[in-house]
Amino acid sequence: MAPETPGLHHVTAIAGDPQRNADFYVGTLGLRLVKRTVNHDDPGTYHLYFGDGEGTPGTNVTFFPWTDEGRPGQFGAGQTKTTAYRVPSASVDYWRDRLESRGVAVDVAERFGETVLRFEDPDGIEFELVATSEAHSVSDSASGGSNATPWTDGPVPTDHQLRGFHGVTLAVDSMAPTAAVLTDVLGYELADEAEGRRRYRSAAGGPGSIVDLVETDAGRGRMGVGTVHHVAFSVADVEEQAAWREAFADHGLSPTEVIDRKYFRSIYVREPGGVLVEMATTGPGFAVDEDAAELGSELVLPDHLEDERERIEAQLPPFDGPTVDADD
Repeated sequence: MAPETPGLHHVTAIAGDPQRNADFYVGTLGLRLVKRTVNHDDPGTYHLYFGDGEGTPGTNVTFFPWTDEGRPGQFGAGQTKTTAYRVPSASVDYWRDRLESRGVAVDVAERFGETVLRFEDPDGIEFELVATSEAHSVSDSASGGSNATPWTDGPVPTDHQLRGFHGVTLAVDSMAPTAAVLTDVLGYELADEAEGRRRYRSAAGGPGSIVDLVETDAGRGRMGVGTVHHVAFSVADVEEQAAWREAFADHGLSPTEVIDRKYFRSIYVREPGGVLVEMATTGPGFAVDEDAAELGSELVLPDHLEDERERIEAQLPPFDGPTVDADD
């Protein structure tokens, strides 16, 4: 039997222009660029990581910017529909004003007793900010309220900063096969259901432990700019990953071998509904190749690509680092 996962580790999506991408996630959402590297499987593409002050697992949204010339994606079954972050309940007005003042259209709704701010990033990827009283402290993980570390130099006051993931919404053509993976393999439990949405929560609980399922008749989605590439769940170490590989195989799925991503170790599996799932270790973390104070400031490469730095840098699109409004 596989160990329990506490919830999300990171979410990776495909963006267009890297400058526009970084300006939004840092300048607007107030996340920190904690790692500037390349896609290990496609070194001509950046891999940008945005998270809390330290890049804590459970706070990081990451992107492969394909540039605006990249193939546009098409949303459909087998994809992540929405990624949601937690914010304090007292921060709803702050975030609505901040987003709207920057030209971002915001829709406010109530779901499962929580206020939800819905919007899209510049590439059309859907995001939500979910207001919850449990997210009252950006550094109070002991209460279950947040696993985030404040970014004291960020453009958003620490009282209003994003508190890490709330959860993800997965769109599938039929809930049953994906629900079986959630409950029988990942150890999630059905927590609520309303208006065609089923909410599952990790038995281990804590921030980022929610997965919602919705059905869509849009047909199978197409990966490309403006879509989510994969969703990663947290595991403690490679010993746990061995148990996860066995659990997925026992369910009739075909997980990969363990892959070294330098900042964590990963296995991947595509669940029956089409969503690509990753199980990523919580360590060693982003400080293995940069001082914590300098995270994201320079392009860093895995050791096996360092000899190709000059060629790789020549292939990468222009990117000057995130731009932050001087008024923040």
